[in-house]
Amino acid sequence: MSQSSSIRRMLRHPAATAESVESVALLLGAAAFVVGAAVAALVFWGRDVAIAGPGSLGQFVALGAAVAAIVAFIAGRLVIRVPNRNLQHELPRGLDVPGARLHWFDLAALAIAHGVIALLGWVGIADLLEQSFIGAVVFPLPAAVLSGVGLAVTGYVVFLSAVRLTPMLLSLVLAVFLVVGALASMLSSSDPEWWKENLSALGITNDLSSFAFNLTLIIAGAIVTIIARYATASLPAGTPVEARHRNFVRLGLILIGVFLACVGIFPVSEFFLLHNTVATGMAVAFAAIVIGLPRLLPSMPRVFVMLGYVYVGVIVVLGIFFATGYYNLTAVELVAAVLIFSWIIVFLRNAGAVEQADQERDDLAYETSGASAAG
Repeated sequence: MSQSSSIRRMLRHPAATAESVESVALLLGAAAFVVGAAVAALVFWGRDVAIAGPGSLGQFVALGAAVAAIVAFIAGRLVIRVPNRNLQHELPRGLDVPGARLHWFDLAALAIAHGVIALLGWVGIADLLEQSFIGAVVFPLPAAVLSGVGLAVTGYVVFLSAVRLTPMLLSLVLAVFLVVGALASMLSSSDPEWWKENLSALGITNDLSSFAFNLTLIIAGAIVTIIARYATASLPAGTPVEARHRNFVRLGLILIGVFLACVGIFPVSEFFLLHNTVATGMAVAFAAIVIGLPRLLPSMPRVFVMLGYVYVGVIVVLGIFFATGYYNLTAVELVAAVLIFSWIIVFLRNAGAVEQADQERDDLAYETSGASAAG
């Protein structure tokens, strides 16, 4: 088979094998390089370019990478929708989980999350390089090439992330998105003493900080609801009682995501009561899940259950510290947020371990019954 025929076959069946997926990712990266370098050449031609700041190389790469990331993510999800019998044998199962699926708004949230991560990530890299090469500028041709490389790397990585998206990768996207979004809002805040009030103070200013903070919470809330569905889809539900218990846990996790999004939708400066209600509701929903977990999901590992108790205990102690004036509210909110979201990520891993253990027991039982029948 000629090389051109092989490429045409790969383009007709981009998700046929892991090799074809990798090839499509490289082609997408190459296209991003050509477009990015061409546009950058037009933008930067005839002038030296700063590394970071307004009109800089870093700003161009960051904005272009955000667009490339969104396009690459959508392309990756479209590719794996092409029916192919070989895909399930060549690639991980990914998000093909019975009882859970991605809706269009889920895909929109994940695409935006990848775009924001790319945007803020390149901005951070540019700022770091600006501090490393003080006073340096970039000539137009190297600036165009570097722009193309930045967009190519972003498109390649995000495309593979979309194709190989798994529940665990979802949790990683959530963690990275929360970190970069929170740091961006903190660093860009017009009020350097925002931390003396509370974490929600980042969302009440009329600047980039407010937009970044509120958008981060809204998109993160949507991702949490996705994780909630996939984390509970594989849990035992063989009886009506087990199904009801699983649905209760799923509902609790979804409520955490919805409440988190509402914290961003309703800024504390305009919706004081509603904002505080949903913020408190998130902690209450988390505590209810943790306390009821042994009865709702008795198959969950005992160590993980005890970890949840410790997390709830720490949050209660922090609340007491705040009430007595030892801690300010910002410290309590930061630590509580880290504990809650880390618990959700660990819950996802333990739910997968429970599923794997159940599958191994079923396989062992099948082998035993087969051996008995043969005997």
